[in-house]
Amino acid sequence: MSRAERRPPSDASHHVFQPARGIVGGRCAPLVRAGCVPSRDQRRRIRFDRRAAGVRPCALVCSACLARTFTVLAKRSYKLWGDPLKPVKKVLLDLVETSNISVRSSDELIGKVEAAIAADDKTRRENKDEPLRRKPRLATIPRAELSRQMEVNLWDVLHTLGRATALSWRGAGRGLAEHWGSLKYNQALEGGADSFLSLTEEGRQIADQYKNLQSGELGVGFALTLAKHLLGQRFPEHSVTIVPADTALRAGWALTSRDKGHKVKYRYRPQYFAEVWRPGEPSLVIPVASKGNHSNAVTSAGQLASASVHAEAVHIGEWNETPSLLFSTELPTDGTVTVHALQAPGRGGWLTAPSGKSEANLDAEPVQENVMPGIQPPREGGVIPEAVSGCHVTPEYYTWFQETLGHTAAAGLMAFTGSGKATARHLTERQGYKRFQGFEHAASGSVQDISHELLGDTYAGTDHVFRLNGPRVEAFSGVDAKLFRLISEGGVEEYRAIVHTTRHTRPRLAWDKKWGGPVSIHPDGSVLAIRLLPGERRSRR
Repeated sequence: MSRAERRPPSDASHHVFQPARGIVGGRCAPLVRAGCVPSRDQRRRIRFDRRAAGVRPCALVCSACLARTFTVLAKRSYKLWGDPLKPVKKVLLDLVETSNISVRSSDELIGKVEAAIAADDKTRRENKDEPLRRKPRLATIPRAELSRQMEVNLWDVLHTLGRATALSWRGAGRGLAEHWGSLKYNQALEGGADSFLSLTEEGRQIADQYKNLQSGELGVGFALTLAKHLLGQRFPEHSVTIVPADTALRAGWALTSRDKGHKVKYRYRPQYFAEVWRPGEPSLVIPVASKGNHSNAVTSAGQLASASVHAEAVHIGEWNETPSLLFSTELPTDGTVTVHALQAPGRGGWLTAPSGKSEANLDAEPVQENVMPGIQPPREGGVIPEAVSGCHVTPEYYTWFQETLGHTAAAGLMAFTGSGKATARHLTERQGYKRFQGFEHAASGSVQDISHELLGDTYAGTDHVFRLNGPRVEAFSGVDAKLFRLISEGGVEEYRAIVHTTRHTRPRLAWDKKWGGPVSIHPDGSVLAIRLLPGERRSRR
């Protein structure tokens, strides 16, 4: 700051000259050469951030000097730390802006992961811990399926995250804790069409205990966004649906001590299943394991080594033939977002009945099975080895598992609309249908009680109002009204036939002028929208 910028008004009557305890030399530190001393009341009312002003935390500026110094200090604060309270309109516009992320999938990455596996196995041997099972072979993902520089949109990623967590068990106030939880990241990342996404100052300055949560959840959003893209490239004639693995598996296995039935007694599992499907045909089920960190590529290699353990815990079909996708999202505090991705190839995963066709009826009631835990290795010299820990979907359960995946996906979509009853009808007891059948109130959860016209179509769902940098904004999550009626009445087969036909024409991400904010529509018919609450001021009060 120059001396001219420090100089106070010439009229001395504008200044209060009295001792100021705690102030550098009894004077206003930014104007110490000018001899300006604030009053006690001014000291109480006017404070500048130490980093913005470049002075001690207790240093103040008197009201007469404030007008001349504020602009300079604000510019310095913006230059060093960014705009701490971005206007709401700018925040919303940024949500629909396209940006880029880096993707790494190479032989070099495989080498680092294998080194991390070897180091972990050595440590476990030294500690006399039981060795972990991992995917037997890892491979890179072809560039034709997953470009090494991917265009992404933050609002689309948050939509994907919200859909993925709609059935997660995160507390009584499930609306806030589950799919609305993705909204807390609406200012965590920034980028542009000609740049890469990176953490904002808000994204970097979070308490240590929340860093793992942030990297894990944003990692899920990026991983599932890329998984849907690459599987869409690999199977262009099919649709791709993401299903939470724990919820789906609970229809057949007791995963935890609170579940009734024979306990799996194995804590490793993939977080999600990617179901690749076409109406009337057998589905392909691919376990997806996702992790995230705020560190570097070395940490991501270790996370992929761990993800291999999680993916190995579920077998569909033959031993060691279940294909899997492994992701680790790197969110460095001083760099750009990078997703490290590998695959475990395999011929399994197809839920093909003995007839070669799908015998699944998704309109039937969901069925809870009690499958014995354990994965059965193949015979060795006529001897049947002992089963290892995990969940094994064998051929006699293919039809049931495909129906379970269809119902679980429908339940997740209904949970995203806030309709508890429509969600419950597609879940079994172990999957938590009682939790969604119970009393609902907007103050403690999400309630399906509202509809909006967005980008020309009507959507049924639920809303949530919160403050964003001062003004109140309204977020809306839901599904196409016609599709909502189908699923709530049990018509999953017809719903799937419709969304499969429209999978290329339905998805949209745009600013809806009539709504007044960004709108994301996914192929499954779900929508996530946000806007300044009608009648609310655009600037912070």
